[in-house]
Amino acid sequence: MKKILALSLVAAALAVSACNTVSGVGRDVSAAGSAVTSGAEEAKN
Repeated sequence: MKKILALSLVAAALAVSACNTVSGVGRDVSAAGSAVTSGAEEAKN
């Protein structure tokens, strides 16, 4: 029973950290897209 509890806690910790990582990557990609869009708008004018 203790092994199952320990493995469950480790799995939960990994799942939470993975969600934060994916969220951070999404923000980085969004920021890069905004920068490209801004550059394109400035070049057009």
